[in-house]
Amino acid sequence: VQVVESGGGVVQAGGSLRLSCQVSGLRFDEYFMGWFRQAPGKQREGISCINWGGDNTYYKDPYNEAAKKGRFTISRDNAKSTLYLQINSLKPDDTAMYYCAAGGYDYCDDSWFKNVEDFGYLGQGTQVTVSS
Repeated sequence: VQVVESGGGVVQAGGSLRLSCQVSGLRFDEYFMGWFRQAPGKQREGISCINWGGDNTYYKDPYNEAAKKGRFTISRDNAKSTLYLQINSLKPDDTAMYYCAAGGYDYCDDSWFKNVEDFGYLGQGTQVTVSS
């Protein structure tokens, strides 16, 4: 199984990025997918996960409030075996390594993130750096 993130980079505060995650070696449409991030000096934390069909999403606290404001949006294209994370109004605090994950679980809640870290598939990450 290969999980490869892309789309990171250096961006000014207020800008936007769309991160992508290409998955191979498994039936993409049979896996719930999600995003994590790890800021410098902090533990990796879950951001969001999405169900098989892409019509049900979950954002972990505190990202749910940011998602309601349109700052984070998770989506997927099963035909392309690709997961996306749109991040708008970027802030310096968004500077982190962003990881994509695939988990063979049929639910999306806080426990999904722990289970995926232990038993799922994670990529190597893509670096996002936001300058002020």
